[in-house]
Amino acid sequence: MADITRRLGWRHLRGAPTAHIRHHRGTKLLHDGPGLSFWFRALTAAISEVPVDDRELAMTFHARTSDFQDVAVQATVTYRISDPAVAAARLDFSIDPDSGAWRAAPLEQLGTLLTETAQQHALDVLSRTPLSAALVDGVTAVRERIAQGLAGEPRLPATGIEVVAVRVMALRPEPEVERALRTPAREQIQQEADRATYERRAVAVERERAIAENELASQIELARREEQLVDQRGTNARREAEEHAAADAVRAEAEAARTVRLAEAEATRSVRLARAEAEGAREVGEARAQAQAAWLRVHADVDVATLHALTGTRLAENLPRIDSLTVSPDVLTGLLAKLGHQEQA
Repeated sequence: MADITRRLGWRHLRGAPTAHIRHHRGTKLLHDGPGLSFWFRALTAAISEVPVDDRELAMTFHARTSDFQDVAVQATVTYRISDPAVAAARLDFSIDPDSGAWRAAPLEQLGTLLTETAQQHALDVLSRTPLSAALVDGVTAVRERIAQGLAGEPRLPATGIEVVAVRVMALRPEPEVERALRTPAREQIQQEADRATYERRAVAVERERAIAENELASQIELARREEQLVDQRGTNARREAEEHAAADAVRAEAEAARTVRLAEAEATRSVRLARAEAEGAREVGEARAQAQAAWLRVHADVDVATLHALTGTRLAENLPRIDSLTVSPDVLTGLLAKLGHQEQA
């Protein structure tokens, strides 16, 4: 929308670079071009503002396929006004000199023209296409047909309109039909998922079986090796016992031989000791006998009184030592009584 300023009965218009301005005063064209800025009088001026930028027109319409199924088409048409003079002559792009707003709705007229033209060509192609084919290749077919139809529409160049691009975003059936069409695919996907699950479970079972077999084989091998170990331990124990028995036998023989040697040596030493003791005893006996004989010879010539004195002396030498002697009155009385009796006698 143009920017209009009011000054003392005059108006100043400042247009945008994307808006083509046409200023007439009477039948004379005073200004013609995009992005203009000028002063004018409202009472004598006729101004048109034609947008020359690319515009997007979104459209949604329903169509019916050859098998009588309703589908919704979502498309977008990009267009621009390539000839502003022709467009201003065919459509009302005049603006209010005070506000700068369009007096009519020219863009809505262009949108209606483009939508009806595109819808006509889309309906034509979909009416000869079954639903399954339309859902598979319908987007491309509808886009190409709409683009060809708009390019070949004579009213658009006559109005100064150029179609830049056509896009078809979606072509969808009714919700019930769409759910019915999705069901086989979903079932197939579910079947594939179930098959993958079963295969995964089968692989897991096979792996578990392989693991169990490996564990069993490991246990069997371990048991076999334990048996070999037990046999080897028995062999080693038997060999060790045999070696110990042989060593004990050797030690017993050595001990027996040593005992025999010790016994022989002890016997020899005992014999020698007995002989020495016998010889010593014999010599001692002979010496005693000689001494006794000498003693007898010495005392043979001594008188009896001397012998009695010697005997008393020897007896006194052999008597035990008396440190103290206690005489009780009873003993003393008895002794005195005996002495008295002896004297009387």
